[in-house]
Amino acid sequence: MFLTWLDSNSWLLEIGGKRILIDPWLVGSLIFSNLDWLFKGSRSQNRPIPDNVDLILLSQGLEDHAHPATLKLLDHSIKVVASPNAAKVVQQLGYTQVRVLAHGETFTLNNQVEIKAFPGSPIGPTLVENSYLLKELESGLSVYYEPHGYHSPQLKQAAPVDVVITPFVDLTLPLLGPFIKGGNSALEVVRWLKPQAILPTAAGGDVLFEGLITKLLQTKGNAQEFRSLVEKNNLSTQVLEPKPGDRFELPLEKRALAI
Repeated sequence: MFLTWLDSNSWLLEIGGKRILIDPWLVGSLIFSNLDWLFKGSRSQNRPIPDNVDLILLSQGLEDHAHPATLKLLDHSIKVVASPNAAKVVQQLGYTQVRVLAHGETFTLNNQVEIKAFPGSPIGPTLVENSYLLKELESGLSVYYEPHGYHSPQLKQAAPVDVVITPFVDLTLPLLGPFIKGGNSALEVVRWLKPQAILPTAAGGDVLFEGLITKLLQTKGNAQEFRSLVEKNNLSTQVLEPKPGDRFELPLEKRALAI
């Protein structure tokens, strides 16, 4: 199993002989609803579009997960698995193979990788987006991805999970509260899933953020603090810090074969 972090929430996961592109933002700026004065994310240079992508996996329909400019560049014949909200984005762009996953539903890619949707991040008062559990069927190795740190208790039934990708940092807006939860939320999911490794997402990387929201944001925590928290609680999970653009192999034992 190989992972490449592409900044922000974007990942290339190589699992079961398949290349899965997760929540890709690779080109251009990140702006919500064309309000660049409110929030704008920029990178010094575009990231290359990965070759031979077998599947695009989208957890949310917002621009930082279903980035229109990036999705326009990708081959529209690539299979897409998406939350109902994200599916609308790619369908409007003309993608031809879109599978919507509601919470609790599964999709199997070429009999090699199983993807199950769980409740993820709440977006507004009525919408709950997706988190995902991906499993390599031959070995049983598994990866859980939730980019805002909202973890459903339903996950407990999936334990143990080998790799968790979720924020370590808390990002809070005055009056509105946290919209990204790291710290204690990440610690809770480590206790539930007992992963061999956990990696951060949603913060850091080669990206510059500006706009009114960034001036109001309150940030708490980092990878080193989270590592100390894991050690303090006598948990054996490795806390890894990938560098943007580096492809690396996860040092995992195939313990999941016993499941």
